[in-house]
Amino acid sequence: MVTTLADVIGVLDSAYPPKLAESWDSVGLVCGDPADEVTRVLFAVDATADVVDEAIGWRAQALVVHHPLLLRGVDTVAADTPKGALLHRLIRSGCALFSAHTNADSADPGVSDALAAALGLTVTGPLDAKPRTAVDNWVVQVPRPHTEAVLAALFAAGAGGNDSYRDCASRVRGIGQFRPVTGANPAVGSIGELQQVEEDRIEVIAPSTARAAILAALRAAHPYEDPAYHVTERAAVPSGLGIGRVGTLPEPESLRTFTTRVAAALPATVWGVRAAGDPDRMIHTVAVCGGAGDSYLDTAARLGVDAYVTSDLRHHPVDEHLRRGGPALIDAAHWATEFPWCAQAETVVRSALPDVETRVSTLRTDPWTVSATA
Repeated sequence: MVTTLADVIGVLDSAYPPKLAESWDSVGLVCGDPADEVTRVLFAVDATADVVDEAIGWRAQALVVHHPLLLRGVDTVAADTPKGALLHRLIRSGCALFSAHTNADSADPGVSDALAAALGLTVTGPLDAKPRTAVDNWVVQVPRPHTEAVLAALFAAGAGGNDSYRDCASRVRGIGQFRPVTGANPAVGSIGELQQVEEDRIEVIAPSTARAAILAALRAAHPYEDPAYHVTERAAVPSGLGIGRVGTLPEPESLRTFTTRVAAALPATVWGVRAAGDPDRMIHTVAVCGGAGDSYLDTAARLGVDAYVTSDLRHHPVDEHLRRGGPALIDAAHWATEFPWCAQAETVVRSALPDVETRVSTLRTDPWTVSATA
């Protein structure tokens, strides 16, 4: 059975739903034909020239990366531009490019779960929780001969499902009654007379964002001029979705020892791993955020963790954070904190599509190349 690029995309979108991406982000298929056959997929953090060389040399039909190549708006992908040149080479070689960025950051499991696992943490929840899409519960009374038509209209408008199921509904048989008064135009019965009708009480769920569409579909399909319905929004429930993770070490250890643990767990870079805080401070609870995480310094402090592992930290925010008594900070190379995700994404594809050959690029795409100490 042939595996297509569409199959690979479906697996990745299921693991890292595009709806989890931040509004400013650009995720998904960058180039490639979803109908093309795929037998080899390469995974990397960045689509650099060397990684593209590796993908083409290995004869991969798809390159899956974390960082989008075209994150910011462009008005050309001409072959004489750096990014355009990479896209032209991929297209000519029949290799698609796909990215999972902030959707992979917020997924459960996602980028920071892979980082936490590499450090030996037991995850207890997200650093910055992302609420699930609000869900409405619709209850509608429908005269029994029209139940199927109304349900079909509601399903077509977006009701009756979630990520894994579609056309879901419940129905209970009953008797509805009403008395039309002057000014009404009843589909059943006469003005002033009490009517009793065999009805179904149907219930469906739908995203809150679809309320207007659901209501329009209900009114168009329901035989009554004024359908009886009720809408309630479900209370938010805790989930594992969100940026970063919080976890615990098997046993407390000093910041000095923990910093060594982080350095040993992540791929080596010129940047290395550095820590800020009392070297003898004992570390047990840890927050992690793959990639640049300085915007979550206050969040980590509020949670009361002992240490926070991330990347791209700056002098003044770190200094002020420590002055306020915040947790110890571990600053690793951006690429290194996100590299563990590649193996996670590879496992997702390999488990779902065992006939596809997969590989994680071991090329270091961290841009720093030289370091020196006095």
